[in-house]
Amino acid sequence: MAAAPKPDVAVIGAGPAGLMAAEVLASGGASVTVYDAMPSAGRKFLLAGRGGLNLTHSEPLPHFMARYGDAAARLSPAIGAFPPDALRAWSEALGQPTFVGSSGRVFPRTFKASPLLRAWLRRLDARGVRLALRHRWIGWDDGRLLFETPQGRVTVNPAATVLALGGASWPRLGSDGHWVDLLRSRGVNIAPLLPANCGFAVAWSEPFSERFAGQPLKNIELRFGARTVRGEAMISRNGIEGGAIYALASLLRDDIARAGRVTLNVALRPDLDRSRLVERLSKPRGKQSFATYLRKAAGLAPVAVGLLYESALTGKLDLPRLSPADLAARINDVQINLTGTAGLDRAISTAGGIAFDELDDAFMLRRLPGVFAAGEMLDWEAPTGGYLLQAAFAIGAAAGRGALAFISR
Repeated sequence: MAAAPKPDVAVIGAGPAGLMAAEVLASGGASVTVYDAMPSAGRKFLLAGRGGLNLTHSEPLPHFMARYGDAAARLSPAIGAFPPDALRAWSEALGQPTFVGSSGRVFPRTFKASPLLRAWLRRLDARGVRLALRHRWIGWDDGRLLFETPQGRVTVNPAATVLALGGASWPRLGSDGHWVDLLRSRGVNIAPLLPANCGFAVAWSEPFSERFAGQPLKNIELRFGARTVRGEAMISRNGIEGGAIYALASLLRDDIARAGRVTLNVALRPDLDRSRLVERLSKPRGKQSFATYLRKAAGLAPVAVGLLYESALTGKLDLPRLSPADLAARINDVQINLTGTAGLDRAISTAGGIAFDELDDAFMLRRLPGVFAAGEMLDWEAPTGGYLLQAAFAIGAAAGRGALAFISR
């Protein structure tokens, strides 16, 4: 007696969430095809590894889950089922052992995404997963999935579908948010897609922008409201970005949406006790220029001195005339006026997406039985530091398990 054919499942999107869903499905006995509009898989995943692939974080799981804010309760079952240790073991099984950096972040030893992706695609191929590239999903045609391809339109009729199309950041890599209108046309509630982990616009003076764009502010502390973050930031031609900025991005973005602009406070020497800083600034300047004096007495890099002058220009302050105590206070309370976000197309990730109320516990869309959603398409956000990829992998695995349970019924 011939074996029953394997049920076909379509996964749309060849990023981390989609490929993980495909792996779970194939391991569970499904026949899986992964469709993607781009000519190759995992393009944004490769971009994430350009500066060292931060897979996850090593902090205790309760602290880890707090990074997801309001979405933590909905993401907890998925991440609990595929936690950071499981992701590290998965990477090692693909021949890519990981290590914990000094900040607690977890990286492959190679620091690269490409060896991990190549090994992953080889394993998926060995398990029978097919890749259908240059297939752009454009909706449904009489209940069938409809794709635009270089050869024309094609339809498929799978037993279940996992949507893992990403958000809308870095659209040239494939995640352009075109799915929003497709799902809204079916009545699915989708929160507006907004930039997350993004830079912010600042009206720098031309001399400051020309001289310091692309230079880092190191070992600083940012303060906004009750939140403080230590780390680094980068001056861009039209604003400011970087890890410390990203950690506050959701708060800054939402307040700018309400008020039009916000003030960010920067401590340039947060590691230096105030009395010690005043003592250093009380030494005679002699014949040094004031900028040179600040670099030597306060230990400020040229870009930090430039930012201090830029802030003084905005506040119409004469820095050389300030007392050592007032100057010390100013160094650790530089005010920057942020006037907007740097744009969704350059953001690291996306906030907004499919409302969790539209999904059941298996990540299936209530309005579209047999259709599951995973990854950045959902309405959650998290800072950089490994939290983004961890959630994408974990939700992809959960959606794969949900689709398996659906086709088994």
